[in-house]
Amino acid sequence: MIAIGGAIGTGLFLGSGFAIGLAGPGVLVSYVIGALIALLLMGCLAEMTVAHPTSGSFGAYAEHYIGPLTGYLVRYAYWTGNVLAVGTEVTAIALYMHFWFPSLPGWLSIVGFSALLIAVNARSVNVFGAVEYWFSAIKVTAIVLFIVLASFIVLRASGAQAGAGGAAAAVGAVAAVGFHNYTAYGGFLPKGVWGVWVAVIIAIFSYFSVEMIAVAAGEAAQPEVAVSRAFRSTVFRLILFYLLTLALVLAIVPWTAAGIDESPFVKVMRALGVPGAAGIFNFVILVAALSAMNSQLYITTRMMFSLSRAGHAPRRFGMLSRRGVPVQALLLSSLGIAFAAVLSVVSPKSAYILMVSISAFGTMFAWLMIFITHYRFRRERSRAGAAPLPFRMSGYPATTLLGAALMGRGARSSGTSVA
Repeated sequence: MIAIGGAIGTGLFLGSGFAIGLAGPGVLVSYVIGALIALLLMGCLAEMTVAHPTSGSFGAYAEHYIGPLTGYLVRYAYWTGNVLAVGTEVTAIALYMHFWFPSLPGWLSIVGFSALLIAVNARSVNVFGAVEYWFSAIKVTAIVLFIVLASFIVLRASGAQAGAGGAAAAVGAVAAVGFHNYTAYGGFLPKGVWGVWVAVIIAIFSYFSVEMIAVAAGEAAQPEVAVSRAFRSTVFRLILFYLLTLALVLAIVPWTAAGIDESPFVKVMRALGVPGAAGIFNFVILVAALSAMNSQLYITTRMMFSLSRAGHAPRRFGMLSRRGVPVQALLLSSLGIAFAAVLSVVSPKSAYILMVSISAFGTMFAWLMIFITHYRFRRERSRAGAAPLPFRMSGYPATTLLGAALMGRGARSSGTSVA
């Protein structure tokens, strides 16, 4: 349940609203490009992990195949990106709270919820696991119910005649009947190809963490089998939780109504006209943000702990409390929360998008270096005449170079993604 829930975060529930505003219905292409990059990255990383299982993961691979400086930069860029991602999640939580308390200061929500989750992570791993299980169960159940309800509305509406009045209607806007909204309001690509590429940065942000799935699968007892299963399950999650849900959102609510003032999923619930549905779903996506923040805080803490134990960070961050928790590393990994609180005061309207853009930069750099490292890895093995790999990335070198090229193109677009 935790693994499935990990595929659902604010990149889908809130960031997608901004991406829709950038690309219109063409945002589906943006998320397909992002999914392709994520899957290619999984293949490259899984191949290296199966060949060389190591707790240092892709930072260690970059160090070995490119150089010590690159390994150091990859480790800290990835950690920094994840630290800021914690701040991104809690910034989204502050926005969700405005649904019930419009005048509540964002920094107050950030401080309150952050204190709660830091306390959870400061206790034993068992407490973290129990909390995360129920967080994941709530949001997975909700997204499945959303898909069922929205599919019924869209398919029923698509069978009705236009003008008969669809069951779904955008709030204060034109009725959304079937798939009419895909081409209304400027066509499928109202912002052109430019909009699609700018929205790719949000799509990539939504898929962050697939690299950890590849690493975990590669270190399993039977890595070849585990990698194959992980790949199939990830494809399923990307299609179900992102592409299908976004397709339904775009069918029901005009893309012109999208934004980050409110989750597009809440807008759909308003459009359906079910009493109380918008409030219930806003609670669900708040839980989703808490879940993502909880997981990110756990991961970044363990990353800093590992960096310290490997000699890449001060020794105090490798110390454990009586409960077996690296509290010093936890506090350091909470810096993204402080940054988010300051940003929510200085620039409350654009705080979330700024946090997404800044946090994405570090992780995108790490992703790009994974592709480059894989290319060097394969080239070195070829020169050495090494034995065949137990798991091979299909289509090399074309697939590796394609992933790097798409990643680089997405990174170029990130500079124009903040409106």
